[in-house]
Amino acid sequence: MWKLIATAFYSGYSPVAPGTAGAAVGVLMLWGMSEVWPGQFSGGWPQAHWLLVAILVFFFLGVKASQKLEPEWGHDPSRITVDELVGVWVAMLGVPVNWLNLLLAFGLFRLFDIWKPLGIRKLEKLPGGWGVMMDDVAAGVAAGVGVQVWLMMRG
Repeated sequence: MWKLIATAFYSGYSPVAPGTAGAAVGVLMLWGMSEVWPGQFSGGWPQAHWLLVAILVFFFLGVKASQKLEPEWGHDPSRITVDELVGVWVAMLGVPVNWLNLLLAFGLFRLFDIWKPLGIRKLEKLPGGWGVMMDDVAAGVAAGVGVQVWLMMRG
């Protein structure tokens, strides 16, 4: 069970760009949730409420899974991708779910996750699963700010 969670439904086993695969799983899950519950993902507080619950659940499961697997896999191996799934969801908090917004959040999140500006890299040094998850949450926040700015500029 911990490997299923840590690898974001086995996306972490992707032979090419597992972090990108994990973020893509997050995008697909969010799009799927918006299709099943369309009124809950049109943006604003209803979506933020449900998405925040999902973020918190997967965040704490990710911390636990990372800690459980650290003795076997080491600290923050590339196959742990639940952090990317959570990060892309953070970027979409309060944002209407549509393909354009999802792609923008995905792209900005991956940029900030790889680049790690604004002290994001320092969060990787937190112990155990906390460091694994927190740098991606911070990258998601930075990406979310970018998405919100873009939405404001569009009017």
